Amino acid sequence: MSVIAETTSCAEVDAPVSTREPVPALLPVVGGDTTVPLVDGTQRVYANLDYAASAPALESVAARVTEVLPLYASVHRGAGYLSQVSTALYESSRQSIARFVDARPDDVAIITRNTTDSLNLLAGVVPAGGKVLVLDVEHHANLLPWVQSSQRHGNTTTILPIGRTVAETLDALRTELATQPYAILTITGASNVTGESLPIEEVVALAHAEGTRVAVDGAQLVPHRGFSLARTGADYVAFSGHKTYAPFGAGALVGRRDWLDTGTPYLAGGGAVRDVRADRTVWQPAPARHEAGSPNVIGAIALAEACDRLAALPAGALLAHEEALRARLVDGLGTIDGVEVARIWPDSADPVGVLTFTVPGHDPGLVAAYLSAEHGIGVRDGRFCAHPLLAHLGASGGAIRASVGVGTTSEAVDRLVDALRRYLADGPTARYDVVDACWTVVDDTRPLVQVHGLDALAATAAAACGPALDD
Repeated sequence: MSVIAETTSCAEVDAPVSTREPVPALLPVVGGDTTVPLVDGTQRVYANLDYAASAPALESVAARVTEVLPLYASVHRGAGYLSQVSTALYESSRQSIARFVDARPDDVAIITRNTTDSLNLLAGVVPAGGKVLVLDVEHHANLLPWVQSSQRHGNTTTILPIGRTVAETLDALRTELATQPYAILTITGASNVTGESLPIEEVVALAHAEGTRVAVDGAQLVPHRGFSLARTGADYVAFSGHKTYAPFGAGALVGRRDWLDTGTPYLAGGGAVRDVRADRTVWQPAPARHEAGSPNVIGAIALAEACDRLAALPAGALLAHEEALRARLVDGLGTIDGVEVARIWPDSADPVGVLTFTVPGHDPGLVAAYLSAEHGIGVRDGRFCAHPLLAHLGASGGAIRASVGVGTTSEAVDRLVDALRRYLADGPTARYDVVDACWTVVDDTRPLVQVHGLDALAATAAAACGPALDD
């Protein structure tokens, strides 16, 4: 695994993590004070360090959903008053979502389910025969759709290995882009494994110089840093509501209109057409062309509220919050012998609040189960839907990921560092075993939360966990 010491100030290095100024939550999130049972019979406030997988809803998002639910009705074709209200709210949400990523006047915003949905949609509108370039650092959501599209539409996808450094990777991109005409280059805005990224504006400049469009997988970038289509010059960006504090089933694809206006409709159905006859179909342009069926109105409204609330934060507040938490975590882990922090490139800058580490000699699934059962900490273990990248990092067997967001406090970060130190010093107090490829507490006596639908959890938890090592 590539392990690079992240630089910090002398004052930060000298100060123990626990003695630094506390970092409060930046925005209130639903469930921020939820307690969970531990194996020793006590309860503790849940330390959610799994924002990179799914972030909790902002309290303002939950309040907005509660506000608009009584107004919900069919959209676009309803003459009723509430249909007109819902249509106006849906289209207003589209505008807010586009504004959040600084869309250009002629860009179009399509409401999707999530980033995966958005990138599959985009892959389906690349002109037939168009060549696609993708790096092997990508999340599967920004890798597999392009490979599948090649098989279905006669396109060609080239998967380019990353270089040892950002500079080498940019050189490799420059060289490859010059070898043949590529229709589109698709890149991650921020790695879901390490939080690192390539300089997007520089990548866009390289691609555009060769007539190649650029799509950005913004799943981890947009919620953590924001993003500007206008400033970067990128052609498309995709992101998810469930990672942007609006887990109500909506995402977005925002970008250039031409391919989206004329490409193969993503779904065939009502709302995507102007006229249907037995012998022909006349399709709508985007966004309606790709939004067949009844859209997720509530999800779009929720995502728009999250976008507006994040946009309203003071300039630099989100960046400062995550930098403080990430630096605290990196420094804390650096004090523990036996913990290694992963880095893709030694010369990458300004990673978002996503960090992956290993405890060599210890199964990541066991460590994650211990953190949960004995300390009330939620992290992610596995290969994070980025198998080629984990192999590159020397962690094909999996790793552990901690990720932060606007609802994270320094207490959660400090608790993780302390828990790992205890694990390596004393080991677990409970007994753990692997059941159906998932580490579980043996004879677990923790009570279930009292909520409908969990009756069969004890019988199905192991099966639900299953062998997958991904998000």
